[in-house]
Amino acid sequence: MKNISKVIKLSLLAIVASISFSCSDDDDMSNPAPVNNSITGIASRTADLSILVDALTRANLTQTLDQSGAYTVFAPTNAAFTTFLRDNGYASLEEVPVTALKEILLNHVVSGTLNSSSLSTGYLKTLGKGSASASNTLSLFVNTSSGVRLNGISNVTTPNITASNGVIHIVDAVIGLPTIVTHALANPNFTTLVSALTRADQPDFAGILSGNANSPFTVFAPTNDAFGSLLTELGATSLNDISQSTLENTLKYHVVAGANVLSSTLTNNQMVTTFQGQSFTITTMDGAKITDANNRVSTIIAVDVQASNGVIHVLDKVILPAF
Repeated sequence: MKNISKVIKLSLLAIVASISFSCSDDDDMSNPAPVNNSITGIASRTADLSILVDALTRANLTQTLDQSGAYTVFAPTNAAFTTFLRDNGYASLEEVPVTALKEILLNHVVSGTLNSSSLSTGYLKTLGKGSASASNTLSLFVNTSSGVRLNGISNVTTPNITASNGVIHIVDAVIGLPTIVTHALANPNFTTLVSALTRADQPDFAGILSGNANSPFTVFAPTNDAFGSLLTELGATSLNDISQSTLENTLKYHVVAGANVLSSTLTNNQMVTTFQGQSFTITTMDGAKITDANNRVSTIIAVDVQASNGVIHVLDKVILPAF
């Protein structure tokens, strides 16, 4: 009887232990580890963003995008990074200088939460910086005429992935640090300017304004409408009616070499010496305006479009040197 009693007691203990263990399991299942829904957390769980996560880790940016705040991140896919590395002569991510990698990644990050419905054609400020300015962060041109295209090279393929600290838009190309030429090509309001800069009889303006020799540059960029008005003023029907020397001198007159001149530093009656050699005058009493060598007045209608090698201010009228 004692043995039977002992067996019964042991059986009861086993049942109690089993029930307790089962309850403990149930508690664990009902209280799972919290899921990290930050931008970093979501990217880490997304297979096609694994190279991005490796890049963020190498650039010491994972914590930045893991903390509280509000960020919009344009996240390149693995294929986008592979293409970027190949096109820039890197065999692997480890070959990209960390300083450059960090700025490239920050060029994909905008402060605030911007869903696709909040994006419109125009410029955003990223968190990235180029060598031209220590204070003015790089500009990102958003074109929403057909989907969402960034700096003319990268398309949003998967929008609006909501994170606890912002939003992710997956893109199909890495957005490199933009040059003056990058911004000129990206903005459809500058197509005539691009045609002028790249006309066959002109100096290699595209090469000059893409590079760092003589940089930083400040470019006063006329819109398509500004060029249209110039043609009317000159009685011309197209850019081809403008002589080689006149066009070259006019284009150089819109460029200042060796200075990243921000709008905040413009002063009234400021004389500006251009890449062409002649000067023009800036006035600021009634909005920022330029008076050229022929006393013609142009209004600066947009300012501080920052590139890695300079800054662009937009003009509503082509300015002309003395001929």
